[in-house]
Amino acid sequence: MIDQVIALLYNVLFFITPLIMTKSTSELFEFNKMLFIYVLTVLVAFFWLLQMVTTKKIILKKTPLDIPIVIFFLSQLVSTVFSLDRHTSIFGYYGRFNGGLLSTFSYIILYYAFISNRIDVVKTLKTILASSLLVIFWAIPGHFGYDLTCLLFTGQFNNSCWDNTTLAFRPELRAFSTLGQPNWLGAYLAVSFFIGIYFFIKNMNNERARHVSPLQILTNKYLILNTLYLFFNFSMILMSRSRSAIGAVVVGLILFVGYYLYFIKTNFKKILIILLLVTLLPIILFKTGEDKIDKYLKFPITKLQPAYWQAGKQTITNKQLSITSTNVTESFDIRKIVWQGAWELALKYPLLGTGVETFAYSYNFVRPVAHNLTSEWDYVYNKAHNEYFNYLATTGFVGLVAYLLLIFNFQFSIFSQLLKIEEDQFDKKLLILLLSISYITILITNFFGFSTTTTQIFFFLIPAFLITLTSLPSKIDDLSPNKISLLQKFFIFLLLSSTIYILFSISVYYLADVNYSSGLKYSKANDQQKAAEYFEKALKLRQEPVYIDKYSSSLAYLSAVSALQNQNDLSKQIAALSDYYNKKTIQIYPKNVFFWKTRAKNMYYFYQETSNSNELLQGIEALKTARNLYPTDPKIPYSMALYYSTLFDSTKSNPERENWSKLSLSEIDKAIVLKSNFREAYLFKGQLLKKYGQIDKAKSVFEYMLKNFDPKDQDVLKELND
Repeated sequence: MIDQVIALLYNVLFFITPLIMTKSTSELFEFNKMLFIYVLTVLVAFFWLLQMVTTKKIILKKTPLDIPIVIFFLSQLVSTVFSLDRHTSIFGYYGRFNGGLLSTFSYIILYYAFISNRIDVVKTLKTILASSLLVIFWAIPGHFGYDLTCLLFTGQFNNSCWDNTTLAFRPELRAFSTLGQPNWLGAYLAVSFFIGIYFFIKNMNNERARHVSPLQILTNKYLILNTLYLFFNFSMILMSRSRSAIGAVVVGLILFVGYYLYFIKTNFKKILIILLLVTLLPIILFKTGEDKIDKYLKFPITKLQPAYWQAGKQTITNKQLSITSTNVTESFDIRKIVWQGAWELALKYPLLGTGVETFAYSYNFVRPVAHNLTSEWDYVYNKAHNEYFNYLATTGFVGLVAYLLLIFNFQFSIFSQLLKIEEDQFDKKLLILLLSISYITILITNFFGFSTTTTQIFFFLIPAFLITLTSLPSKIDDLSPNKISLLQKFFIFLLLSSTIYILFSISVYYLADVNYSSGLKYSKANDQQKAAEYFEKALKLRQEPVYIDKYSSSLAYLSAVSALQNQNDLSKQIAALSDYYNKKTIQIYPKNVFFWKTRAKNMYYFYQETSNSNELLQGIEALKTARNLYPTDPKIPYSMALYYSTLFDSTKSNPERENWSKLSLSEIDKAIVLKSNFREAYLFKGQLLKKYGQIDKAKSVFEYMLKNFDPKDQDVLKELND
């Protein structure tokens, strides 16, 4: 019975994880998937250990990956110990979650539990395909402007619930379904595509279908379903416009066809015809998104596409989606800049990196100035957008070598096993081959992106599938428990109590994030009173650094509002509480530039309350610390120019005023040097020059803006007229 429960839990894991999402949390997709994986890991571990206790036997099989897994985990553990932010290294970056030490430990538990218990690999693969089919069908309406997620979350059957200012959340241009991002969807479907090929060829080579022609395949319902699955799968990969996923499928098909032709040969021509059909037909219908290829694919059939969608790059005519993507920097160009920064970071921290999953903070130490000229210049890059560079930057050469050792050891082990399989074991050889190729697609998509919850499950469990398939059948011992002793009952009680406690902790984590999410929504609506209430509720449930930071920021705003309402005592109390929480974060996490920026912002609010220039000077000191951590951020000198300008306004002494004016102009020039197309910085510089009486210079700045930015910029025209 325990075997059946564990097998059921794995099927639930593979079926539900890709589908799970909710609008109640701060991150709709990955957070919920990660917590669900934690819950399933705890339950799997509970029943696995329960079986050991009741049978008085250690149920843990040795595998070829034992040593590489231990080395890899130790590299992550040591990097976490010496991390610049241990909390992030343990739990993962808040907003991504996957990749922290805790998640890695969970995947390793799932790996060993799968291998050590009796689980049918083929049934599990069928569950994976069933789930991926639902993911595909969920995405199709969104491609035509009717997103099911919007219907579920808002009751509106259109795409209007998504932020249309970024291509990553426009399902009519790039599908992302329940995965949360187009590249994540593509990576997931690339894995399942080759699992689908296994069932297609398996049905193709059974006794009834072996001698039929390609046209007669249409009479076999199983082959029809298998063929349709492959067609829909690859079509959705094309709709995701994930070049890494498309490339991974192409590379995988080349490897498969080459191996199949050389080593297997059975029904090769028929299989090749079908594979060409399920890949070329979707390309004709939906294009690839690459202009160099798509210009040769102009057929009347493309009228099936929505009128506003051509290769995923042109202007949307729908009123709700009226922006263009003409100013969007090519994603690969941005990646090259980020990779350059990751490499420089690795050279700066070569041994153990900056700590597991700390890229969001440490990338700022070396962020190239070139990044400021991209369309994503003010985005937080919490991953290196290359799994290998990410490991290198955050866990050093030790972590990267351990990661590569794990990969190469597995690949070598499986390739050796593949060569040993006899020719009469066609089904087994085919399954091992296609699972190996599925694994390779992960390595390819990870090169141009990073692992997520769904792909990371496959990264650790595809090896478990293959090792289970290639292992010699073990003797089935009688695991029926004898009479349960008092000591066993005690261990069962401890096990059950621990499991309930951990599950309760996970539920508290979820509830805390729900409150945090509500706080973010109110904060965005500028209702800081409500926001602070929800941030406080989140903090009572869980002491998460990002909760503390947001709570401190909301309190600072409220202190300024209270001062404006002449509630001076209340204002001082709120300000003191805000300052306490802010100091707490920067004391524990001194390398987190975002917390120092919060301090600078808080000080500006406190100045509004007290009119004490000392508050501004403390804010400037916080900005100087932030600049030491993030020397290429143009927003930091921009803010410093604002603070110096404010000091100029509040100072009566002429020598001091002259000093503040020089410093403000110096800082705004630094902002422009860091970002030569910083429109707001140019505008502010002109305004500063005008305030300081340098009218001719101010006029020159405004004229430059009209010439090089927008000749109809109303703000600039107003300044000139004034």
